[in-house]
Parts: sequence; C-alpha cells; structure tokens
Amino acid sequence: MDTTRDDEFTFSKVAGPDSEVALEAKELASNVGSITLDDGLDQPSNGLIWKDKSLPPKEEKIGSLSFTVIDSSSKKPSNESSETFKSPARKPVTRTKVPFEKGYSQMDWMKLTRTHPDLARLKGESNKRLIPMDEVKKHRSRDSMWTVLKGRVYNISPYMNFHPGGVDMLMKAVGRDGTLLFNKYHAWVNFDILLEKCLVGVLDETKMKKQEA
Repeated sequence: MDTTRDDEFTFSKVAGPDSEVALEAKELASNVGSITLDDGLDQPSNGLIWKDKSLPPKEEKIGSLSFTVIDSSSKKPSNESSETFKSPARKPVTRTKVPFEKGYSQMDWMKLTRTHPDLARLKGESNKRLIPMDEVKKHRSRDSMWTVLKGRVYNISPYMNFHPGGVDMLMKAVGRDGTLLFNKYHAWVNFDILLEKCLVGVLDETKMKKQEA
C-alpha cells in the first residue's frame, strides 16, 4: 500500500484587516496618485506627479513589488510664484490748466460766439479769401492775432482769455502755423466749431510752394 499522500496542506497566517501590513497597504493605496513602480532601471520614471528635490523619496516594499513614494503634501508654493507681478501704472502727462476768470469759461465762449457779430474782425471781407503766410506773420497785435490750423487762418485774439491753457501757451501759435502745437495738446478738439466765428480765410499754399522753390 502506497503510503505517499498527495493531500498534504501548507497553512500560512493571513493578516487581519487591522494588522500593520493591511494598514500600511491602505495608506499606500490612498497615495496611489503619487506612487510609481520601480522596474529596476536606473533611468528616472516619468510617472512622478510631483517632484520635490528637497524631500528624498521613500522606498516601500510589499511582497515582490517595490514602490517609490513621493510626499507632495508638504510642498508649499514660494512667494515668488504665488505673487502676481504688477508693473506700476504709467501716469498720463497732464497739461497745466489756468483757472478760469469769472465770465471766461468755455460756456461763456460759446455764448459769445452766438451773440458777437464779428469775432474775426473781418469788417465785411469774406472769410474764404486766400491769405499768404507773410500776411499771417504780420498779425501779432493785441486786437489781431492770427494763426494757421490745418490750412485755415484764424484770428484767435478774442479767444485768448478763454483758453484753458492760458494766454502764454496760445501766444506760441500767433503769427505762425500752430497745427503741430495744437495736435500735441488738443488733437481731439474740434476747432472748426470752437473757432468757427474766428475764421479769417484760407492759407494760400501756392505762394508758399513758389517761395520754397
């Protein structure tokens, strides 16, 4: 009779749910998002979610599996990365304004343009006549201050005390072409309406071209 038996069993101890091994396995499972498998190669794994060189990786092993645990919970963003860089706001260059004297506001000027019969002091002459630049240069007196704005000649003498920038600033355009100076400070202003009643004529550019030639 064959005494060799094939029904021999080998018993091993199974850890309970509250054992140290089981708890450790649960802890590793909860951090599965930051766990990588070590395949024994020397090349760094691309599976790391967060790489913190300040904290060394923790080697864990369960059975035949080897794990590299990276603790990313203690990573704190630096002040340099969390703070938003804000460049200082550039302040616009403001033009110095002169306080209005009583009766010389822009509203007062508009009223004057509706009531004064001859602000340009045309004395019956047409405001469509051609005026050479030589004639513009001659009008620098208190009662007759001419300037050129975009090819049109204006007598700005009545507007002097109404100018927000003061008389001194406006005097820079008297007897000359003030277009560049006007565009520098008042490019958005409609001077056609503002100085409509001060129009003297149109600049004769043909004579200017002949003189330049």
